[in-house]
Parts: sequence; structure tokens; C-alpha cells
Amino acid sequence: MGRIVAHPLTVGALANALNAELLGDPDTLIRSVSSLDAASDGDLTFFSDRKHRAAAEQVAACILIVRDVDRDISNGIRLIHPAPHLAFAQALDLLFPLDRVIAGVAAQAAVDATAQIAGAQIDAFAFVGARTRIGAGSRIHAHATLHNDVELGDNCNVHSSAVIYPGVRLGHRCIVHSGAVIGADGFGFQPVKNGWRKVAQVGGVVIGDDVEIGANTTIDRGAIDDTVIGDGVKIDNQVQIAHNCHIGDHTAIAGCVGIAGSARIGKRCMLGGAVMVVGHLSICDDVVVSGGSLVSRSIDKPGQYTGIFPITPHRDWMQIAAKLRRSIR
Repeated sequence: MGRIVAHPLTVGALANALNAELLGDPDTLIRSVSSLDAASDGDLTFFSDRKHRAAAEQVAACILIVRDVDRDISNGIRLIHPAPHLAFAQALDLLFPLDRVIAGVAAQAAVDATAQIAGAQIDAFAFVGARTRIGAGSRIHAHATLHNDVELGDNCNVHSSAVIYPGVRLGHRCIVHSGAVIGADGFGFQPVKNGWRKVAQVGGVVIGDDVEIGANTTIDRGAIDDTVIGDGVKIDNQVQIAHNCHIGDHTAIAGCVGIAGSARIGKRCMLGGAVMVVGHLSICDDVVVSGGSLVSRSIDKPGQYTGIFPITPHRDWMQIAAKLRRSIR
């Protein structure tokens, strides 16, 4: 059985919303959604990859979003759309709508008198510091913390236990998931005779519009200049972005990536899971880095890059690297 939807729609209504051609009864009610492999009678699902056609042919009783070239795949209800996966994502937004924001401050929330809240919802046990500004349509969930002088745009969503440090600025329509920490001190220390001396981190974090930050991800404030996250950047869970990094617009960063200080990542890049990026280097626009790779030098040409090698004693590695360079030339 598929996942029961929160807001049932008729197939006809969904076809109109998606601007899709409908083959089948427009009055059929969509009550559940499913993956292709698990689809059964009445489930809404999608099919776009030809290698899965055989599986799709086994689920004739479901409601299927397909491309025009696959319109003959079954006798069941079909929605014809040029991008089935995208259409399915749009359908999920309609069938599982977000809770409506109800403007107001819960009695149990701690909100400083100087905070400016313009039509936002502040849930119980949230904390909003002095001079912080929160835009209309935003929601601060229970136990989320926004320290002093934070700026949050319209229609943002800060989930429980997220922490935003003083002076951080976020644009409109941002999502910050639980456990994320934005604006903590960067790893700034100077060696001294008896250990390490902390270097004050006086920069901030500036985040653009339409950014999503995953659970338990950390973005450090700049040492002097700001750490900058561009518009439309998507960051997965458990990512570390160190101080003074710049992440270009619409870059996607998968889980467990670590980006060291002052690295600059271009626009529309994709970093696979567990990629490590050394500090003080740059990656140009439109670069894909395969999961698990180590980026130890700057990349100045678009394309896909992969570099994985087992750990080895440093002296041995230097000899291996030298031999590899000679063999490539």
C-alpha cells in the first residue's frame, strides 16, 4: 500500500495543475503515492528511465506519470509529461502541502522586545534575540534559537534545535533543518609556546534566497570577511563549511562533505557524498566532484573530477604521486 496523501486530488485536477495530458478517468481520486517498485492499485507513481520499463509494465492499475514516448506502457491512467520525475515532485507538493503559517508568537516563546517580527509564526520554546528581524510567512519551530542581530527573510522555515548565531543573514524562502548550526566560530588558532591561542572570528555568514541547509550541518562565520552561500544552494545533512568559504549559486553539496577554510566553489557545481575540499583553493563553475574524492588543488575547467586513493605513509605517498605524474605526462 502506498503513502496516504494529506490532500487528495482528482486525476483531472492534478493534470491541470501539471499541464499534463490525461489518458483515463479525470474523476479518479488520488489517495496514495508510491515508488514504482511498490506501486499497487490507485497509487500515483512515475516512470522516466527506459531501463525500468519492464517494472512499469507490471503496475498497470496505478496512476502513472510518463513521457509521451511511453504513453502506450499500460491501459491504466496515465499523465503525459515531458519530465515525469519533476512532475511527480510537483504533485507531492500538492498532495502533501506544508502546514499553513499562522502568524503570532506563542506564550512560551522567548522573544526580545527589540526583535522585529512581520507576520511570522514563533512556536513555543523558540528563542529570538535582540534586534533580530524575521520576515513575513516565516516559521521558527520549537526550541530553535536565533541569536541577536539575525536577519531572516520572508517564508523561511527554521526547524527545531537549529541554532543561528549573532549577525547571520538569510534571504527569502530558506529552510534550516534540525541541528544545523550557522555562524559558529571558525577554526582559528595560532600556535604559541604552550599550545594554541584563539583568534577571534569577527566575520559573519551571508546566505542567499532559496537555500536549504540539512540537519546537523555547520557553516562557520568568517574570520574577518563573511562566509557566503549563494542563491539556490542545496546542502545535505552533516556537511561542514569552514570560515570564509564562498559557495556559488545553485551548487548542490551531498552529505558528509567537508570544505576547509577560504575555499571558493563556483556556480552550479555538484559535490558528491564525503568529498573533501582543501582550504584556500577554488573550483570553477559547472564542476562535478565524484563522491569520496579529495580536491587538493584548484579546478579551473568545468567537467567531472574523481580522485580516490587509499591512505598511506606520507613519504610513500609522495613517491607514488611523483610516479603517477610522470606516467601521465
